[in-house]
Order: sequence, then C-alpha cells, then structure tokens
Amino acid sequence: MRMLIGATVAAATVMAVPAMAKDRNGYQAIAAGDLSQAQATLARERAIYPNRPELMLNQAAVFARTGRIAEARALYGEVLARDAVALDLPDGNVASSHAVAERGMMRLTSSIAAR
Repeated sequence: MRMLIGATVAAATVMAVPAMAKDRNGYQAIAAGDLSQAQATLARERAIYPNRPELMLNQAAVFARTGRIAEARALYGEVLARDAVALDLPDGNVASSHAVAERGMMRLTSSIAAR
C-alpha cells in the first residue's frame, strides 16, 4: 500500500536528512514541516506519476496549508474522479483514497467557513 500524509497530519518524528532523500511522496518533508521541499518532491514525482492518488493527496495537503485552496480542491476532486485506492496512513490505519479526499474537502470547507 502507499504511504501518505493526506489531509491529516499525525504527530511525527522529524526524520534524519538521509531518510528525507528517499522521500518520494512528500510524506517526510510534510511531517517535518518543510512544505517547500514537499512541494518540490511532489512536483517531480507527479511529472513521472501524474495519477498516483497519494501524490495528489499529499500535494493537496501542501496546497491547503499554504493557502492555495482552489488548487487543493481541484486535486481532491481529481482523486475522487478516479478509482479508489487503499492507502497506508501515518497512524498505521488503511483508508480509501476517496475517504481521504472527502475529509480534505470537508476541512477546506470548514476552514473557509471559519474565516
């Protein structure tokens, strides 16, 4: 299964730099709070694998955290338009890519309403 940070961020231990070098889905960079590194990793990987839901969801999470709500919403919509995929979550649970995208969409809506 695929690892993602998704719309939720578990309390994470900052990984050592060598582990970050192997971060191909942006998870470790997001968990470490390095959103610019996460975005660079995700852009590079999405150029190769544009339809992988864990990459789209992680990129949507970065967009949401950096105020790019329309872009986040578009990526969540793309995930929902594709077949659901089982994803490993940071807490060890497994969730459908659709469930993660729906939670992300709800968070976008609630964060906008809170403003």
